[in-house]
Amino acid sequence: MTDNQIKAVIFDLDGTLLDTLDDLTDAVNHALSALGRELLSRERVRRFVGNGVPKLIERALFYTESGKEESGGERPRLFDECLRLFTQYYDKHNADKTKPYNGIADMICAVKAQGIKTAIVTNKYDGAAQALKSRFFGGIDVAVGASDGIRPKPATDGVDKALGILGVDAARSVYVGDGETDVATARNCGMRVIAVSWGFRDRDVLESLKPDIIIDDPSEITVALDDLARA
Repeated sequence: MTDNQIKAVIFDLDGTLLDTLDDLTDAVNHALSALGRELLSRERVRRFVGNGVPKLIERALFYTESGKEESGGERPRLFDECLRLFTQYYDKHNADKTKPYNGIADMICAVKAQGIKTAIVTNKYDGAAQALKSRFFGGIDVAVGASDGIRPKPATDGVDKALGILGVDAARSVYVGDGETDVATARNCGMRVIAVSWGFRDRDVLESLKPDIIIDDPSEITVALDDLARA
């Protein structure tokens, strides 16, 4: 190995390790239904995720296919109530349909077999992030979700905290994610970035973001890490 040896891999959660879209869609539509609002398709929710739950709720309430809605004085009340309803439901149902993508368990084992430390950094609120890590990914060293004092990605707060716990600097780390927020986070942290095409963004979108590498199957991770180490 060269001085580019990789010491840590930081994974996004939704759309990278876990297919959470059905449970997110159900939680959004539970909240919208309780408020008498129009329900959203799974595809539309897919386009809205990636920037944390508050942004997802804002988009679910106030964005249409053609652009942003105006809701006048009702907007703050609707947002607060919708967020409360979503969180109340999602805390109880965040693993009803959620599951790791095929090959994820083997991918994590392959990374750890190389002596590389691992973390999850997600814009999902920290309570749900910890619950899902505990349920599905006990072998990953640490998870950091959104909370007071941790600004959502693409801010570097979550990655900075994870790397501090792991004792690894950004130059020796790689971020793995499925969308524009993940690529921007890696760039803001000075990290190399691998984009995965099985998540919530189409491959042409990923190509436009110019990550260091795009992989199409979890089994490709070790070759991608070796390529980055040699670059």
